[in-house]
Amino acid sequence: MSDLLALDLAWWAWTLLIFGAIALFGVIVIFGSLKAGINWGAEGPRAGFFPFYIGIFIVASSAINLWNGLREDNDDLFAEWGQLRQVLSVVVPTAIYVGAMPFTGLYLASIIFIGWFMRWLGKYRWVTVLAVAFGMPIVTYFIFERWFLVPLPKGPVEEWLGL
Repeated sequence: MSDLLALDLAWWAWTLLIFGAIALFGVIVIFGSLKAGINWGAEGPRAGFFPFYIGIFIVASSAINLWNGLREDNDDLFAEWGQLRQVLSVVVPTAIYVGAMPFTGLYLASIIFIGWFMRWLGKYRWVTVLAVAFGMPIVTYFIFERWFLVPLPKGPVEEWLGL
């Protein structure tokens, strides 16, 4: 078997594998939503209403991506290195934020995350960065913890402050 044919088969295999994994995830979301209920209850939409449609969107998007990936004229480059660097400049800090949240709590992680993005990517002045980075978690605290009485993940700083 020639190297070109092996490369072509590997491309097809990866395309089908990625399609299958994403579509399977969408199907799992759909079935989970059906178990939770997707209809309208006395109090409004049931818990599975919104995730059900997100699952349908995931499966449909996966099918569209499969179709685009398997077309004969698909020789376009997905992304340049500079574009991937821009995506990673958002994905990596977001992953760190999510990973740090169980240890730091939502509020401290959000202050650092918002401040980092505003200063590093947005190039905002420090006064604006500090106002928004501290203001958003404070507003979030009052809306969810005080008014809606929904507890959000807390870390050692929030426990120390008695929040």
